[in-house]
Amino acid sequence: MKLIVGLGNPGAEYQNTRHNLGFITIDYLADQLGAQFGKSKFFGLLAEARHQGEKLLLLKPQTFMNRSGQAVRAIVDFYKIPHEDILILFDDMDLPCGQLRLRQRGSAGGHNGIKDIIAQLGNDNQLSRCKIGINHPLYGDTVNYVLGSFSEEEKQLLRPAVQEATAAALCWVERGITAAMNEFNGKAERPTKNDK
Repeated sequence: MKLIVGLGNPGAEYQNTRHNLGFITIDYLADQLGAQFGKSKFFGLLAEARHQGEKLLLLKPQTFMNRSGQAVRAIVDFYKIPHEDILILFDDMDLPCGQLRLRQRGSAGGHNGIKDIIAQLGNDNQLSRCKIGINHPLYGDTVNYVLGSFSEEEKQLLRPAVQEATAAALCWVERGITAAMNEFNGKAERPTKNDK
């Protein structure tokens, strides 16, 4: 059994914001697997799926971003899921819009959802992450930026990134984090307007 968590904030007002990119991605993943988020359990919305014989739990915490760890810890404790069998999907301001980066370990990198998950689980060394870039704001408050809606240009960049993040998650299920990193890190870089 493996757990894939998409991070975001519940509520219609946050639905299409940059900080909900984890929700957007895991919704796409669930759709590809024929799964539906119908169960409200473990402080989140839960879907179950199978992929190549592996049972998958898909989780969208409903605790708001800063308390994401509450939901993750509840499901991890109940099912006794090893930390190396967890993948977190989330937005990252330090990456260009639409670029993916998978990591096997590391710090929270300033992301409050990851920070709370690490605090709740007490060990960040085995938590696989799939970061999806949203750019850093050129000016202004970062909170307003991440809670803001995508521009039309960003949407064009993020559609293929969500598809690639889904493929990366399935690769992680099939072959592990190292294989997913080798296949998808760098591959998801987006061309700039000046590239031919």
